[in-house]
Amino acid sequence: MSFSSKTKKELCRIESANCCQKAECYGLLLFGRSFSLQSITLTTESRETAERTAELVARAAGVYVDVKTSPPRRGDQRSACTLSVPGSSQIEQVLHQFGYTGKEISLRMNLANLDHECCRSAFLRGAFLSCGTVTDPARDYRLEFVVPYRNLARDLTAFLRDIFELDATPGIINRKGSFVVYLKGGDHVADLLTFLGAGSSAMELIQVRMLKEVRNEVNRKTNFETANIEKTASAAARQMIALKKIFACGGVSLLPEELRELALLRYQNPDLSLRELGQNLEPPLSRSGVNHRLSRIMELAEHLRGSDLEQGAEPERGRTRAGSRSERG
Repeated sequence: MSFSSKTKKELCRIESANCCQKAECYGLLLFGRSFSLQSITLTTESRETAERTAELVARAAGVYVDVKTSPPRRGDQRSACTLSVPGSSQIEQVLHQFGYTGKEISLRMNLANLDHECCRSAFLRGAFLSCGTVTDPARDYRLEFVVPYRNLARDLTAFLRDIFELDATPGIINRKGSFVVYLKGGDHVADLLTFLGAGSSAMELIQVRMLKEVRNEVNRKTNFETANIEKTASAAARQMIALKKIFACGGVSLLPEELRELALLRYQNPDLSLRELGQNLEPPLSRSGVNHRLSRIMELAEHLRGSDLEQGAEPERGRTRAGSRSERG
């Protein structure tokens, strides 16, 4: 079952007061497929929504609806239910119940059907059950109302903006001949779901969002640490190349006295960090101090010319040869 279907199932379990039943019924029918003298119809793939609509129309408008179920489309396991108010006299009765004549040039919202503050959430709940969807939070944070008429979509957008508790900034786009009123962002979608009465769905969205944020933070730190390790390894490799060049051109004696201990320590411990190198010096040296001295060693290596100096050897072998010469002398 999709996240949107679970949300609608949760909303259909809400027990409403009489005033809210009328408001919710109004939202269901107004945002259905048609709401005019010719027909009042609503199509849904939610069995719970179909049952709730039939019950609310009977209670709030005093008429019964016809329900037709179409077989699932190819590749889809869900069947669609189409609810319609039968007969012109009953259609007129429903329109009159909600303040319409059926001769309106443009279908607009009639806020007179919302008797109390509590009816606002019931009306939006009906609208969402009729034409709304909410994206699985594992993919995105987005809630939509697919509205058949431009002015009705504009009215819904203004209505959402005027609800202080939501602090919503809905957008509106044209998609395949319908007008889509949408909200984006985890906070906005969770707030609207809570306002509609889908507290469990809102909590699930918040939990998924928190989990994604934790994963993103872990990945960010891991990537940061990996980049630091690669940077440290790259710098150490360059330092080793420079030291080998220095040793090949005459040995550690080429270096100033304050650089010799660090040069040997780095050469013998290519995997130590700058901080660890500093802690192993006598006296210890700060990370920035180690970095400064290594930079000086690198600069010296850059200026060396192999042809200007005798070919030398690495530190240990250099000391051995020096010892042999002294013995011969």
